[in-house]
Amino acid sequence: MFGFLNVYKPVGKTSHDVVAYFRKLLKIKKIGHTGTLDPFAEGVLPICIGNSTRLIEYLPDDKAYLAFVQLGKATDTYDTEGNVTFESDKKVTKDDVLEALKTFEGEIEQLPPMYSAIKVAGKKLYEYAREGKVVEVKPRKVTIHKIELKNFDEEKQEAQVYIECSKGTYIRSIANDLGQNLGCGGYLTRLIRTQAGKFLVENSIKMEDYNSKEFVQNNLIEPISMLSYPLYNLNTSENVDISNGKPLLNKSINNAENIILVYNNSIKAVASSCNGCIRVKKVFNNV
Repeated sequence: MFGFLNVYKPVGKTSHDVVAYFRKLLKIKKIGHTGTLDPFAEGVLPICIGNSTRLIEYLPDDKAYLAFVQLGKATDTYDTEGNVTFESDKKVTKDDVLEALKTFEGEIEQLPPMYSAIKVAGKKLYEYAREGKVVEVKPRKVTIHKIELKNFDEEKQEAQVYIECSKGTYIRSIANDLGQNLGCGGYLTRLIRTQAGKFLVENSIKMEDYNSKEFVQNNLIEPISMLSYPLYNLNTSENVDISNGKPLLNKSINNAENIILVYNNSIKAVASSCNGCIRVKKVFNNV
């Protein structure tokens, strides 16, 4: 079995739980996911079956989220699962929120939450946090391609914010930082990932609906459609050469760091092209 699944991860499950679910269902060990979602979060979680796990590094990795932010309080985890660390009676307006969101546009430096899986000196931050230890965490550069206020309930001080961002962006940190910028505190009450690369939430299927091997097989996504690199269609002799790891010489093709080699509408290899020469990086002989 080879291909991707567009799974809607439910609240309460870790990304590893979802992988374990499909390993048990399909009796296949080689299964992976393309981007961790906290148990608190829900939404798109692409799952890779069989040798398609070898394509994870070539998938587009930008993400999109719908974040639900409660203003007026802050927590140590930056979401509903933490302890309240700050409260304020300050009320903000929609215009206040719109103005504050502008500070997140473009490339920004973001401080990850202490309750996260980032490692410092070989230990995860949330392990330090649970022990009550404070460690120095360096800010990381991330890119916010788009941030937009979808709704604001001024009475309840609740904001719904749509965010398109680069890999590694912590939406919990954005919620916390938004509250700090507004001077009233803020934390995440719900998070939905609406897009991961080319995987869209409107095309996703709930994890529990994948209840048989046949259903999985019928909903497998051909990896070609989820990749953004140039394609090169192999003829029969070229396919034989590629299967044996041989380069293809004297080809009139533009230079590209990554190119997808296709035979009979299936991915046969990932390669690079330079000066008319195609050199193999990964071969998928058994696909």
